[in-house]
Amino acid sequence: QVQLVESGGGLVQAGGSLRLSCAASGRTFSTYTMGWFRQAPGKERELVATITSSGGRTYYTESVKGRFTISRDNAKNTMYLQMNSLKPEDTAVYYCAGDRLGTGYRYWGQGTQVTVSS
Repeated sequence: QVQLVESGGGLVQAGGSLRLSCAASGRTFSTYTMGWFRQAPGKERELVATITSSGGRTYYTESVKGRFTISRDNAKNTMYLQMNSLKPEDTAVYYCAGDRLGTGYRYWGQGTQVTVSS
């Protein structure tokens, strides 16, 4: 089992950047596929990006391609989301989540608020 804690959220102007971090406890982080999700007020939670356990493959939802970069450092038990060229529509609570061995995203952090002002 892994415990996840997000950090790095905040208020930024449109066009700015933020880097989110997701710190994981435990010794099995490197076996988890990891993902970033977000939920805006009044909207359903959506998948933003995923990264395989080794970091060799990534996926991005269309709206963030070319602006966001997901990465991980298994030696530090940490995953990142570099967000550039932020837009007001990126405003949401961002969550990291872990999927071990294809069993689904069963492990979630508490979320970090990202607010982009226009």
